[in-house]
Amino acid sequence: MFKKQVIYNLSIIFFIFFLDRISKIYILNFFEMKNIAEVSLNSFINIILVWNTGIGFGLFQLDQTFAYNSITFIILIINLIIVYLLFIEKRINKFFLSMILGGSLGNFYDRIVYSAVPDFIDLNYNGYHWFVFNVADIFITIGVLSLIIFEVFKRNEK
Repeated sequence: MFKKQVIYNLSIIFFIFFLDRISKIYILNFFEMKNIAEVSLNSFINIILVWNTGIGFGLFQLDQTFAYNSITFIILIINLIIVYLLFIEKRINKFFLSMILGGSLGNFYDRIVYSAVPDFIDLNYNGYHWFVFNVADIFITIGVLSLIIFEVFKRNEK
């Protein structure tokens, strides 16, 4: 049973990682070939390439190399903690943690290879824009929110 669970979790992690990689490679190649800055899919969704080199809201801009390396190291530590949690948590939490780890590894790969994370999905409504994000961010967000919701309902049952 343990071996089956490990294969299942690894499948989720690799599927999300490769889905993220394929989407980013496609977007990077598309923007390079077309030599354009933005594609409007409809009135709510644009595809625009933004390179994220750190934390949002302009934090840690005094020494960008130090901040970037520090953030990357913290992400590595968090990923190792998630791997540890995958071994000790129950089945449903393992699924959510696998989603988070798959997305996080996708963004971590970009931080190492490109020294930045390519974000490209821009949601907007009447000129108000959400943060630009990527496929990995979607799975990280769904995994984190699912863990929180599951824990809240689990505690309410007790």
